Amino acid sequence: MLGKAKVASRLPAKDLERARAFYSEKLGLDPVEQREGGLRYVCASGEFAIFISAGVQSGTHTQMGWEVEDIEATVRELRARGVKFEEYDLPGLKTVNGIAEIAGNYASKGIGERGAWFRNSEGNLLGIGQPIRS
Repeated sequence: MLGKAKVASRLPAKDLERARAFYSEKLGLDPVEQREGGLRYVCASGEFAIFISAGVQSGTHTQMGWEVEDIEATVRELRARGVKFEEYDLPGLKTVNGIAEIAGNYASKGIGERGAWFRNSEGNLLGIGQPIRS
């Protein structure tokens, strides 16, 4: 049943206009549709919505991510737009200039992944990944 359904992410926001400005100015994304209390975005093969919420974002895990072909170019471009990337030095996860080398991946995706993370204007943790193929 759900295996044939489309998947879409939902991200909470306390200030919808602040979130709209972040996605437009920092990520170059504009909503394709809006309604009272919500914005809908469509990317190459997926979509997400941002909605007004009184809840608190944990920001402790990746809530949404993009798979890119060139993570270094993407990080460079986003930094030029003012995006600040997280730096980690944890067992099994260390970033260098905002990018981590991650061992292992799903077999169909390659042998590993390179990843980078940043927070949106509302505190949600977002990620960028580039599969490493053999």
